Amino acid sequence: MKSFDEFKSIYALPLPELMFRAALVHRENRDYRDVQRCALLSIKTGGCPEDCTYCSQSAHYDSPVERVPLMTVDEVRVKAEAAKAAGATRFCMGAAWRQPKDGPEFDRVLDMVRVVRGLDMEACVTLGMLTDSQAERLKDAGLTAYNHNLDSSRRFYPEIVKTRTYDDRLETLRAVSRAGISVCSGGILGMGETEDDRLMMLVELANLETPPESVPINCLMPSRGTPLAMAPKVDSIEIVRLIATARIAFPRSRVRLSAGRDKMTRELQILCFLAGADSIFFGEKLLTAPNPDTEDDAALFRAMGLPEPMACEPSCR
Repeated sequence: MKSFDEFKSIYALPLPELMFRAALVHRENRDYRDVQRCALLSIKTGGCPEDCTYCSQSAHYDSPVERVPLMTVDEVRVKAEAAKAAGATRFCMGAAWRQPKDGPEFDRVLDMVRVVRGLDMEACVTLGMLTDSQAERLKDAGLTAYNHNLDSSRRFYPEIVKTRTYDDRLETLRAVSRAGISVCSGGILGMGETEDDRLMMLVELANLETPPESVPINCLMPSRGTPLAMAPKVDSIEIVRLIATARIAFPRSRVRLSAGRDKMTRELQILCFLAGADSIFFGEKLLTAPNPDTEDDAALFRAMGLPEPMACEPSCR
């Protein structure tokens, strides 16, 4: 069992030592030059019944996000083909649901997964809570991974979400694992939590029967109309420390530098890669939030001497 004290002692190391250890773990377990490019598409936007205080898609808040019904399979095919042409190897799809209902819309999502897999890409979805049977059907459709973030620690979670419990989140992760689908689960920084809360979240994930295949580290994207619209920016060094700790805690997993990159300097992003991050989302949007321009990402990878993401055609925006 991993312990909070163990993670705390790692996190609190002098930064040069922490970065050095994380880099060693990264090189021993993964190819540091292999930074996965993922594309993320909102296939059903807005109107979610959950009250997550950070989310502009919640029906509880008066945000500028417009409701958009579930996309068609053909619409998703066009987006996935464009993302692949731009260099994505994983195509992620998000729907603003509390939990999908069995029926025509869930069947359509299964067809979307089949389309993405037919393009020889990894397929990931985030649909809210799942039953065992839904997880099994997604597995049968070829789903690679399921994203369901813990967001924060168990103790802080009730401060940001009241329409579901922390154990609801964990049960969905267990259902996904039981079905044989890889788990993608991480958290959000900047919601008012402490550094200890972030580490407690990593401990929860590390003690799952099957550790996550990928751990996304998101920085809050404050959204107008939500309770966290005026939340302060996360300290840059705290981001780097958490990524380095996550790399050491999950040596074989992808550590995904996710939401908030558009607010990061090029130098901060490079520090995050040096600390062990090895995946990004590219394209102009992350669901409803802005993301760095693809040309900026190409310049960033060029500066690091890594293979560049390809330019994104208008159809994949």
